[in-house]
Formats: sequence, C-alpha cells, structure tokens
Amino acid sequence: MEQLVVRLGAYADEAVHWIVWSSQQNEIIASGVLENADQLHSLSERAGRRPITALVPTSDVLLKWVELPAKAGRKALSAIPYMLEDEISGDINQQFFAMGPRKENLQAVAIVNKQKLQEWLDMISQAGLLCDQLVPDVLAIPQAQEGWAVLELGQQLLVRQDEWAGLQGEKQWLMPALGLHARQYKNTHAKALLVDNYSECQFDEASEIDSRSMPLELPMKVLAEGVAAAKFNLLQGDFKLKTSKGEGWKKWRLAAALAVFALFTSVIDKVIEQHHIQSQLAQLKSDIDSEYRRAFPNAGAYRDVRATMTSKMKVLEQGGGGASMLVMLNQLSTAFADSKIKPQTLRFDASRGELRMQVIANNFEALEQFKRLAQAQGFVVEQGAINNKDNQVIGSLAVRS
Repeated sequence: MEQLVVRLGAYADEAVHWIVWSSQQNEIIASGVLENADQLHSLSERAGRRPITALVPTSDVLLKWVELPAKAGRKALSAIPYMLEDEISGDINQQFFAMGPRKENLQAVAIVNKQKLQEWLDMISQAGLLCDQLVPDVLAIPQAQEGWAVLELGQQLLVRQDEWAGLQGEKQWLMPALGLHARQYKNTHAKALLVDNYSECQFDEASEIDSRSMPLELPMKVLAEGVAAAKFNLLQGDFKLKTSKGEGWKKWRLAAALAVFALFTSVIDKVIEQHHIQSQLAQLKSDIDSEYRRAFPNAGAYRDVRATMTSKMKVLEQGGGGASMLVMLNQLSTAFADSKIKPQTLRFDASRGELRMQVIANNFEALEQFKRLAQAQGFVVEQGAINNKDNQVIGSLAVRS
C-alpha cells in the first residue's frame, strides 16, 4: 500500500518533511522538504487517493500513563482529565485527551492543546488535503528492544524512550538534555544507556550512552515504516474526521445515484420485456390451440400439443391402404395453386385411400381445371354437390389415389 506521510512543524512557518512510501514494494516513490506549511498544496497531486498520515512534534503533546482503579470501565476514562489536572498547566477544558493503548489498569493518554490540534488540521485542510491519521512523531520511531532510539530530522532530534514516552526538540539543546538523562539512567541502573542510533549523531565516548548504529536510512523512510506500527491516532472524539467520509460520500453520491437509477431502469426494462414475452407466449399457445382444433375438430383434450400433433401426423402419414394424406396433398399442390381453389374441410379415409374435401372456387371452370390437373397426375376425382354463394362456388370433391 502506498501512503503520503508528512511531518508538520509546531507552527505554519516551519519546514515540512514529506515522503510517498510503498510498504508493499518497500521503496521510496518520492520525498522532499517544503519550506513551510503554505506549500503543502503542492502535494495534492502526489497524494492522489493515497491515505495521508501527519506526524506532529511531540514537544506539543504530553504522553502519560494513567493508573485506573481495578476493573474500571469506560466511564472511568471520562475522569482522566481531572486525575491529571494537577500535572497540566492551564485549563483542562482547553486540552484534548486522546486515549492510547491500555495495559491492565494502565491507560495511555496523549494530551494536546485543542487550539494547537486545530492549527495542524487547518494546515492540512487549507492545502486541500484530507488527513486520516495524526501521530506524535516519536511514536513513529522503531521502539528499541532495550534502551532508547534516536533519529535526526533536519535540525530536530527525536528520541523514543519506550512504548509511550519520548523527547523532541532542537538538536543543539536536546543533546545535552539527552546526556543528563543518560547520567540519571546510569545512576539508577548502574550501566550505560543503550541507544539505537538512526542518525549520524556522535556521542561522547566518555558519556553514559552506549550508541548502537542502525542502518542509515532517509529519516522520513524510518518514520514512514514506523507509522504502520503506530496504531494510535490523535483524531478521536470531536476531532475524528467525520467530514472526510462525508466529502467522500458527496464525491461518489452522484455516481452511486446514477448506478442505482441505471439498475432500477434495467430492472423495469426486464420486467416489461418479460411481460411482453409472456403475452406473446400466451398468444402463441392460443394460436397453436386454435389451429390444432381447426385441423382436428374431433380431437379431445390434450396435455402436450407437440406430442399430440406428432401422433396425429404419424397417423396421417402412415394411413392404411398404402395411401398417405400428406403425400396426396403434396402431389395436388400444383393443382390447387393453378386452379386457385381453396379447401375448406379435409377428411381422409385411410381404408379407401380417399381424400374428401369441401372447396371454394371463383367459378365452375376452376373446379373443372382442378379435376383435369388432378387426373393428369393419376388421381380419380369425383365431384359432388356444387352451390353458388356470394359470387363464389362451393363444391364437394372426392379424390382417390
């Protein structure tokens, strides 16, 4: 996963370090230093859709462990500000308390001035960026298995003391402070303070610091790798970025609405199409039934029209006496076409090989023409009763093969 990590200063006019880091590829995509927070907008294209984590100076954040009563529930957390009131200078109502990890009855707390926290968020938002995570910078330094860890970032020195403690400040005054802490450590533990050194800082060999050189990497790379392990976020409670989700929803709301509309329209089209097909199918079934009844008026009820029709056709094709109704009709097709007579009813006597028809013709000559054409093909044609009706001739014919 790729992410943009920026390290903000305590104030907007301080330098801003940044890096675009790929944890999957374990590589730096881009990095640099901005002169001040006013130039953060230049990172908008680099940010893209990558998650953004902002590191803030630990000198403006107080990291504390608070001992809670045994079996204390969530309600006890609301009392933490008053438990720390004597240790915090200023009005506790102006401070924001973000809860960190908890170990049994020990609760980690990060305290930061609300106005300062809002200033950092303003730096980000005014640049058109959305920050997902805000972390005190020392918590992004890899925690040493024993002792402390030191990282140099520009003119700043970042020191991680343990899981929830650290120092940050100008190198020129923090180095002497680090030496003082080391002396106190040696007096207490009777051994030198072991330090994982991620920088080029040179410690006095005579000091109480035992420096262990770590792989020399770009400082922001070390911090970017450490952010993944820092499962803490100052953006809690009232400062939780609800607006970021709202903006994301607004961004995709139109697309989602169009997708839902398209789906709804598609469903309606499918329903209409299905209804149309069902109507056509019902009409087709009705037409088939009508044609079947007309072809076989004496047929009874049936279940499967295909099977029933096949059975009827076989009877017609395999009639007795060596004659076939379908074969006869096929052979008479030319006589029907040329004379232009139309059969109204058909009845086939298989035992006699005789086709009896009631036909309609335009005149008597058409009946005679049909008779001559049929006889020319070897059929025997007998005419029955002939009547005139509405300027047409209706007659009965018996045709034998």
